[in-house]
Amino acid sequence: MYSIRELDGLDDEVGDVLTELHRLTFFDGAPIPKFDQGYWWLAFREAAPVGFAGVIPSTRAHNAGYFSRVGVLRKHCGHGLQLRMMRATECRPRNNGGHSLVSDATDNIASANNFIRAATVCISREIHGHGRTHCIGESPSNDGVIVVDGNV
Repeated sequence: MYSIRELDGLDDEVGDVLTELHRLTFFDGAPIPKFDQGYWWLAFREAAPVGFAGVIPSTRAHNAGYFSRVGVLRKHCGHGLQLRMMRATECRPRNNGGHSLVSDATDNIASANNFIRAATVCISREIHGHGRTHCIGESPSNDGVIVVDGNV
């Protein structure tokens, strides 16, 4: 059985676990975020951490959170953990007075598909000669909006 818990990214031990999970899921494909900023969740299989997610304040959308990262160890993929963590994180910006979440799923089909599963609508269009995926739609709880756009 899997469980998801919000944890304090300021805690050194939590930061170490998040850093290790990031390295195991993103390898060198993305810079390690500042885990002392925003809000972070860990997914556990029994007592072992197997995935993580983070939301930080958006720098491009007013009064919104930004899905900073969602990663699941390959061995635990296929159990809906990325989607479950996305849904767990959606309430945090609302609890802090925010009204939406933004993210970028460009060139990441698995993430784009999870945004679709989270009740968003995706539109692919050409921007500056590069294909981009844009998702705009209501959150599963219908009281927030998830916007996925590399240019928000």
